Amino acid sequence: MSRYDLKPKAHSGAIAVVVGWDRPLHTYFAQVFTPTQDEPEEGEATTWLGTEPGELPTPEAAIAVVVRYAEIPATLASDLEADMRATIGVKDGTHQAEAKRGLFGSFH
Repeated sequence: MSRYDLKPKAHSGAIAVVVGWDRPLHTYFAQVFTPTQDEPEEGEATTWLGTEPGELPTPEAAIAVVVRYAEIPATLASDLEADMRATIGVKDGTHQAEAKRGLFGSFH
């Protein structure tokens, strides 16, 4: 798994923005955290995509989710693509495969 903490844009309402690659789910993911009354500094993930297998299939899909909330580095798409390519051929362990079957049924 990779994870990039992005700089929130001023006045976007976000206090943290994250994108990355999740190899076990074969998806990129995107999260936007906004402040809550209970946790004004850490916030809550009010946007969180990439929790289902293959949900965000490209770096551009993940970036599109967060572009209005964060500054996007010029190399982010290529960095995310490289993270995915670095995991090609990595197989799930026994426990990880069992967990995925339990959560998602038959998952290849």
